[in-house]
Amino acid sequence: MHQTLQKYFGYTEFRVHQEDIIRDVLDKKDTFVLMPTGGGKSLCYQLPALLMEGLTIVISPLISLMKDQVDSLRSNGIAAAYLNSTQSFAEAEKITTAILDGRIKILYMAPERLLMSQTIKLLEDAKVSMFAVDEAHCISEWGHDFRPEYRRIRTLRQRFPQVPIIALTATATAKVQEDITGQLNMAGYNTYKASFDRPNLLYQVWPKQDAYDKLLSYLEKCRGNSGIIYCQSRNMVDTLTKKLQRSAFRALPYHAGLSDIQRARNQESFIKDDTDIIVATIAFGMGIDKPNVRFVIHYDLPRNLEGYYQETGRGGRDGLACDCILFFSHGDRYKIEYFINKKNSKKEQDIALAQLRAMTNYCESQTCRRGVLLSYFGEDVGGKNCGKCDICISPRETFDGTGAAQKLLVCVQELDQRFGMNHVIDVLVGSKNKKITTKRHHLLKSHEAGRDYSKAQWQAIAREMIQQGVLRVEGTRYPLLTLNHDSMEILDGNQAVSLVKPTKERQIIRRKENMPAETGLFDRLKRLRKTLADRKNLPPYIIFSDTSLKQMASDLPGTHQEFLDITGVGENKLIKYGDAFLAEIAEYMAGKGHITGKPVQSHKLPRDIQGSLSDTQQETLNLYRQGLTIQQIANTRSLSASTIVNHIEKLIMAGEIDSIDEWVDVHKQQAIQKAISDVGTEYLSPIKEKLGDDCMYNEIKLVRATVMAAACQV
Repeated sequence: MHQTLQKYFGYTEFRVHQEDIIRDVLDKKDTFVLMPTGGGKSLCYQLPALLMEGLTIVISPLISLMKDQVDSLRSNGIAAAYLNSTQSFAEAEKITTAILDGRIKILYMAPERLLMSQTIKLLEDAKVSMFAVDEAHCISEWGHDFRPEYRRIRTLRQRFPQVPIIALTATATAKVQEDITGQLNMAGYNTYKASFDRPNLLYQVWPKQDAYDKLLSYLEKCRGNSGIIYCQSRNMVDTLTKKLQRSAFRALPYHAGLSDIQRARNQESFIKDDTDIIVATIAFGMGIDKPNVRFVIHYDLPRNLEGYYQETGRGGRDGLACDCILFFSHGDRYKIEYFINKKNSKKEQDIALAQLRAMTNYCESQTCRRGVLLSYFGEDVGGKNCGKCDICISPRETFDGTGAAQKLLVCVQELDQRFGMNHVIDVLVGSKNKKITTKRHHLLKSHEAGRDYSKAQWQAIAREMIQQGVLRVEGTRYPLLTLNHDSMEILDGNQAVSLVKPTKERQIIRRKENMPAETGLFDRLKRLRKTLADRKNLPPYIIFSDTSLKQMASDLPGTHQEFLDITGVGENKLIKYGDAFLAEIAEYMAGKGHITGKPVQSHKLPRDIQGSLSDTQQETLNLYRQGLTIQQIANTRSLSASTIVNHIEKLIMAGEIDSIDEWVDVHKQQAIQKAISDVGTEYLSPIKEKLGDDCMYNEIKLVRATVMAAACQV
C-alpha cells in the first residue's frame, strides 16, 4: 500500500481514515465514506484498484469529472479510461477491447451508461473487482442534488453479488446517509466519517448592500487568483460577467442557457488557468478538481447548506487558503420562498423550506459560522472560537438590549402584529413615506422612538431577537412580525435580553497566504507548469499542484531523489517533468548567486511535451494561415476578439506562430518586453499599470506569450 502510494501518487503518508478504508476495500467489504471535499476520497478507491486483480468501475455523475480524473490518473502512469457520450464509436470500441484484454484498471462512466444492456454484458465478460459510487448523495431524494437515475444503481447488487461497493460523498446528513446505504443494498458495511471541517477555508457573510462595489474592491486585491462566483439566475450571471470583463477581469459565464460547446469551452478555459473567474449558477462545479481556487463567492443566497458546503468546498482543495464570502439579503430569501411555494408537491415544499431556514440561520447567526455549519452535519465543535470566520476573528460586543427590544415589541404591538419587519422599522426610525402616512402610523407613539439606531441596525436587532425566539415571524410570502410569551415577558419587565451591539459593517477579512521564501522562483515554476500544460493540452494542476510548487520553491531540490521527495511527485511525474523543473530551479538559484555545487543546465522541456492543440485552437490557426485578421477570425467564428487572442497565445506557445509584428508595433513590443522584465509575466495588471494607456491588454498578452515561448525553447 505504501509503496503504491509513493510510486503513483507521490505521497509518503495516508490521511485520516484512508488506510483503514483501503484495507476494507481490499478485504472486499462494502464501505461508506463521508469525507469533505479535498479530503482524499478518490484515493480510497484508486489505490486499491491498482492492488486488486481486475477492473474497478467508478460511477460518476458528470463527464467533466471523468475527464479530469482520467487525465490525472494517466499523468501518474495509471491505466484509466472513461466511456461516455463524447466518444465516437471507434473510440468506445478501442476502450472496450482494452478492457477485455485486461489493459484498463479504472473505468469511469455515468449511471445511465452503466445500466445499458451492452455495458452490463461487457462487465460480465470482464473481471470487475469493485464498484465505486462517487458523489453518492445524488442517490438520495433528501440530498441537495438528487438524480433519479442514481436510484437504479441498486440493481448492481443483484447482478454482481460478490463485488464490493464503496460509496463516497462530501455532504450527507444522517437521513441522506441512511438513504444512500439502503438504496445501494450495502450489507455488513463499515462507515468512515472524516471531520467536515476545512481549516483552510475562511467563512464570511456580508450584507448585500452595495454588493457589486464590495465585490469589485475585494477582487481588485486578488487579481490573477482563480475563483468562482455563484449567482441564482442566468441573467445575473451574464450581467455580472459583463461588468467584470469591463473592469479588465478575465471572467467567463457558465449556466444552462449557454450551448453545451460554450459551457465546455468556458469550463476548460477556467480549469487551464486561461480564465481567472467563473461566474456561474449551481450548474457549475460538481466534479471540478481544480485545486487552486482561492475564493468562492455567493453573490446570491444559496438554497440550502448542503449545496453551500459543497460549493465552498470547491475552494482550496490543495489545502491552501481560500476565502468563502456570502452576500446575504432577506430579499433573496423571500424570492427563494416564493419559488418553493410554487412546487406542486407539499413534501418537496417542506423539505426545501426546512433547508432554507437552516441556510438563513447560518447567515443570521452571531456565533461561529464554522460551528453552525458543522453542527448541521451532526458534528459538535464545542462552541470554541475557530479563528477562521468573520464572527470569531472579529467578535461582536454584547450589551443589555432589553430597552431596544421593548421599543421594537411595543411598535409591533401598536401595529396590531399585522406588518412586516421593514414597515415596523420604518415607524421606529420616523419615516414619513406614503405607506406610513396613509395608514396614519406617523401618529403612533412608537414613531421616531427608535431614532437612536439606523434602519440597518434595527434590522440586525430584530433578526437576532427572532433567532433568540423572543419575536416571531409568521407567514412565508408575506412574513409578519408577531409576539409570543417571551415577548410579553420582556414587555412586562420580567425578562432581559442580551444583544450584539450594533456597529458599522464588518470589513471583509482576507488572510495572507503562506508563500515560500523564494516567491520569485514560485512564480517561475508556475509559468513553466503553464507552458507544459498548454503544450500537452492539460490543466496546469494535472502537472503539479500549487502545494508541490511551493514546496519546490522552499526546499530547492537539486537531484532526482530530492525532487521525488516533494509531495505529489511520483515516479511517473519525475520521469516526465523532473529535468525541466530541476533545470528551472538551478537557473534561478544561479541567478540569485547561490552556490549549489551542481552544474547549471539549460532549460529544456521533456521530449514528450509536444504542441498539442485543441480543436478550437486548430480552427483559429487554419483561419490565420488563410491571412485573416484577428477581428475577421472572430467574426467568422462568432467569437469575441479576446477569445481569438487567447487562442493565438496558445499557438505562439506551441510554436505555430513565431511573429506578432502584424498585430503589435515593434517599438511597442520592446516597451512591453521591458515592463515584463521588470514585473514578471504572471499577472497582466502590473504590466498594464507600468505601461499606462499606450498598450492594450490583448497586445500585452501576445507579447507575453512570445516572451514565455522564447524562455521555454527546446
